[in-house]
Amino acid sequence: MKNKFVLLLSIVLFTSCATKKFKEKWLEKEAPLTFKARFETTQGNFDIEAKREWSPEGVDRLYQLIKYEYYNDVAIFRVVPNFVAQFGIHNDSLINKSWSNKGLEDEPVVIENDSMTISFARGGKRTRTNQIFINLKKNDRLNTLEYSGVKGFPVVAKVISGKENVLKFYDGYGDKLGRQQGKINRLGNAFLRENYPKVDYIIKAYFIK
Repeated sequence: MKNKFVLLLSIVLFTSCATKKFKEKWLEKEAPLTFKARFETTQGNFDIEAKREWSPEGVDRLYQLIKYEYYNDVAIFRVVPNFVAQFGIHNDSLINKSWSNKGLEDEPVVIENDSMTISFARGGKRTRTNQIFINLKKNDRLNTLEYSGVKGFPVVAKVISGKENVLKFYDGYGDKLGRQQGKINRLGNAFLRENYPKVDYIIKAYFIK
């Protein structure tokens, strides 16, 4: 019984410390010209490559999110078949709010939203923050789509391996959870696990050579 208690305590402590608390100075960290990272997920790993020339502000933010361990137990909450797989709402509402309040300057689309490219979600000017999506097909319209005074979704990275795992993400909920982002923000993964148990998750992300 004692051993079980120690194990449970260790899990709780690990979970509570797994993601660092937000610090404003993190936003000053500039990404290298190019970097690679691995995302471990409930369907297996996928690796990405990012190049700063594609979207300097966006790639810097992606680098910061990975470096400061944002992607721990993050739901892939919006998977629309033959369109996108979206994630980035953190389970800790305070951490999520800290990052989502720091909108990036808007940038032009440099490379196209082809299949397996990655872009930041946004809903208007300076709204690229912490949510990103993987294009599940060639989404040409996202290169020029105008909304609330902003044109297009700048690509920040590409999936370079593990495409087969990305395509396994559960898509049976379609866009339903895309319309429940407010509730996910407030209630976190507990809400998803209770009501949408088939949602997949990013377990963690880290840099690779």
